[in-house]
Amino acid sequence: MASGWHRDIAVLIARIGIGIIFVAHGWQKLNDMTISGVQAFFTSVNAPFPEITAYVVTYIEIIGGGLLILGALTPLVGLLLFSVMTGAFVLVHVENGIFVENGGYELVLALGVGALMIAAIGAGRISIDNFIPGLRSPA
Repeated sequence: MASGWHRDIAVLIARIGIGIIFVAHGWQKLNDMTISGVQAFFTSVNAPFPEITAYVVTYIEIIGGGLLILGALTPLVGLLLFSVMTGAFVLVHVENGIFVENGGYELVLALGVGALMIAAIGAGRISIDNFIPGLRSPA
């Protein structure tokens, strides 16, 4: 099992990179598309309860991405972000194949499994979780 500071730095870099992408996508939904635009899109892809889901997904991406960057509540946040990407995979991207240039699922797959991996292994010692009993990563 990998341990030590090299692991913590690698997890930190992964959390920051994945978190930035989630925050950017949530911010894009909030500001460029607007919530009403997200609701309309979610309606067009038959997302459940699009009036509510648009808000939930947008804020999970923004807040969850920020928490991922900070390494706070990563088991919960990672699962929530994985769930959002699973929805995007199933409802929007799977029928387009793998490549993102064709509207495919490669980005949502990478983000989803990355978030799931962080949920499973923990945020590392360079994180807020490291100061929360029960979430502390092993040395």
